[in-house]
Amino acid sequence: MAKSKAQRETSAGGVIFRRAEEGPQFLLILDGHGNWGFPKGHLEAREAPLAAAQREVAEECGLDDLIFRGDLDVIDWYFRTSRSLVHKYCHLFLFESPGAEARPQLDEGITRCCWYALDSALQTISYENSRHVLRKAGDLAQILCREEAPAPES
Repeated sequence: MAKSKAQRETSAGGVIFRRAEEGPQFLLILDGHGNWGFPKGHLEAREAPLAAAQREVAEECGLDDLIFRGDLDVIDWYFRTSRSLVHKYCHLFLFESPGAEARPQLDEGITRCCWYALDSALQTISYENSRHVLRKAGDLAQILCREEAPAPES
C-alpha cells in the first residue's frame, strides 16, 4: 500500500521535567512493548492537542500539577496495523511538574515512570524522533531553570 493511502491519526503528549539541584530531570514511561517514550494518546472528539496532552499525562502518569511551558514539535511516523497503513502525527508540549509523584497506568500497559537527567534520558528513550524533541525540551528546560532561579543572597 502506498504511503499516500495511509490512514491519518493524531495524538498528543507531554515532555515533562522537574527541577533538581543537579539540573532538570525528564520523565519517561516504559510501555507494554518495552519501549521508553513520552506519555501520549489520541485526541478525543473536538479536543485540542494541548488539552489532550495534559489529559494523557495525567492518565498515564498520575501527574496533576502540570505547568504548561511551551510547544515543542509535531513528530510523525508510519506503522502498519493488520488492516491498513497509518500515518500518525503527535503534538508534543513541554510541561513542568513541580512535585507530584509519577505513577504508571498499569491497565494501559505503562509499566514504569522514571525520572532521568537529560543525558541519561537521551540514552534511554527508544525512538530517534523523540530523542530530537527531548534535546529541544532539554534546552528549553535549562533556560527556564536559569531564568527562574532564585536570586543569590547578598
